[in-house]
Amino acid sequence: MSAANFIRSQVEEAISDFTKAIDLMPKYSDAYNNRGNSKRGLGDTRGAMQDYNKATELNPNFADAYINTGNTKLVYGDFLGAIQNYNKAIVLKPDYAYVYRDRGRCKYDLGDTNGACLDWSKAGELGDIDIYGLIKKHCN
Repeated sequence: MSAANFIRSQVEEAISDFTKAIDLMPKYSDAYNNRGNSKRGLGDTRGAMQDYNKATELNPNFADAYINTGNTKLVYGDFLGAIQNYNKAIVLKPDYAYVYRDRGRCKYDLGDTNGACLDWSKAGELGDIDIYGLIKKHCN
């Protein structure tokens, strides 16, 4: 078995395990979120989004599920949708540096360089030292 097939089988097994957990505890938002991550890893974006949405429906204060939804939207170019999800996550977890980094990327891709630079600066303040390359390149 190739390494790729082995990893795929492990992810498929994880999805099965999360589904069993959901069957036993239908309101277990972490299981939906984690199953969503596994589905996204296999390229099932639609299934991942359904699971992330269920996770936030069950737990409206689940910042990581909003972040995962935002990340998925970012990858597929839905920058406004991603920003909405990142905004919700920031309200819940204002100390997550990488959310500011990713929201800044969305703003930059939408032409809002000033907003991007503000977000990237906040990410740097919160400890994302890798962000300073973007700031140096794109911000005054």
